[in-house]
Amino acid sequence: MSAISVSQAVVLGIVEGVTEFLPVSSTGHLKIAEGLMDIPVDDKSVVGFSAVIQVGAIAAVLLYFFKDIRRIVTAWFRGLTNKEERYHHDYKFAWWVIAATIPIVVVGLAAKPLIDGPLASLWVVAGSLIAGSVVMWCADQMGRHKRGEDDTSFKDA
Repeated sequence: MSAISVSQAVVLGIVEGVTEFLPVSSTGHLKIAEGLMDIPVDDKSVVGFSAVIQVGAIAAVLLYFFKDIRRIVTAWFRGLTNKEERYHHDYKFAWWVIAATIPIVVVGLAAKPLIDGPLASLWVVAGSLIAGSVVMWCADQMGRHKRGEDDTSFKDA
């Protein structure tokens, strides 16, 4: 018997699709939805299903932002081969994205045993989502909202 029914798959697909475009953790919401529906989150078929629907959502995001991604990646490659292109904002922006990604990867790999173990609790996921929401709300309230992408710097990354 399958770990996920068709109706549960539809609900999980909707949760993933809606939360992928919001400034929230789609994975966290997916795990909570699985828990609320008593789906065994450690079942390999459930993990596989979650991965597949997230790939679809990520593909949609990549398609939506394709022009921006192409612009930044193109500027990065041009800057690698042409010194004058290195002063272009998109070249710098690409490096800032890379620099901002490195700490996330290092911490994620170092914390993998914790993430797969005690931090996998639905209570921890829910608490993290609430804490993250509070931080984002505070940042939104305190932010000046006067800066755009062209105003970002390495410090921001």
